Amino acid sequence: MKLKSILFLAALGLSTLAFAQEEKKSGPPAGNAIVGDTYGSAVTSAESKAISVDKLAKKLKKDNKKVENVAIKGKVVDVCDKKGCWLTIQTEDDTQFFVKMKDYGFFVPTALKGKNVVLEGNAERKVTSIDEQKHYAEDAKKPQSEIDAITKPKEEIRFVANGIKVVN
Repeated sequence: MKLKSILFLAALGLSTLAFAQEEKKSGPPAGNAIVGDTYGSAVTSAESKAISVDKLAKKLKKDNKKVENVAIKGKVVDVCDKKGCWLTIQTEDDTQFFVKMKDYGFFVPTALKGKNVVLEGNAERKVTSIDEQKHYAEDAKKPQSEIDAITKPKEEIRFVANGIKVVN
């Protein structure tokens, strides 16, 4: 009887370890992010109707720091390597703005880096804390010196995407 108990506990321990290891391996979804691929909700705005990041920034200044149900076209600069749960879009003035997925409901492949996309969702100007900036810098595998250089909150454009579509 003792032998059966020991074997059962050993099997339980090994299966727990196996599942724990499997969870660590989970990362961004696979995929090549080819033109036409959609992540999240279907993107209903035509590419030609999507506004530029520059126009979004001007609209945010005018509309009290928040714009809802807007379509933006931009180039993806970075994607979260851990899960694909956020990305950054290049702006005209060589800065970037940050995009999260609505309700953490979908993820994007790292192959999205360098691709042009249309994003649908809500945008706002937001102050990002030092801790949050450092967290995202760690996710992006930035060098420690760059992470340590983050010493003050910053105001930036934040976008919550309902859907993302790869375009030309």
